[in-house]
Amino acid sequence: MGAARDPEATKVRIFEAAVAEFARHGIAGARIDRIAAEAKANKQLIYAYFGNKAELFAIVLERKMLHLAEAVPIDPDDIEGWIDRLMDYHAAHPELLRLLFWEGLEYGSAELPHESDRREHYARKVAALQDGQDRGVVTDAIPAADLLFLLTALANWTAVVPQMRRILVGGEDPDRDRLRTSVKEAARRLTAR
Repeated sequence: MGAARDPEATKVRIFEAAVAEFARHGIAGARIDRIAAEAKANKQLIYAYFGNKAELFAIVLERKMLHLAEAVPIDPDDIEGWIDRLMDYHAAHPELLRLLFWEGLEYGSAELPHESDRREHYARKVAALQDGQDRGVVTDAIPAADLLFLLTALANWTAVVPQMRRILVGGEDPDRDRLRTSVKEAARRLTAR
């Protein structure tokens, strides 16, 4: 008698294999057959569970972003702490920024699959920052959405271009620590009242 099928475990394996495949190869370069082989699942199951490759990518990115939002909520009362947590998250989960970068290369400024969900995701973050502005703990000299964009760029860019970080700043632990301190200081100055 064969082993009992576990559809939920199969979905998890497919999802994890898809994260790795898309982070490594992007949307255009990813192959469903490699995802299936890594997940020990057949391609038909991937299509049945997740739809086509573009839909699978959108689901992967959506879930990874939700995980980030839950793990590292923006905290206007502690911007430097939030920057620390954000940088730590991306160091531990580099695949998310890779997925976002691939998405940018693939779609550019065109509308994204599931864009309304993404807009809601960002609207919640902007609202948290706006609340900090309304309470006077964060400057209102820069619109909240712009400020969120600037802060995330500041925190994330070191992980997106590690080669540039190494060349400009250095590649040793003290160099990374100094840069993190500089990023937090820049964030503090950007948000200061």
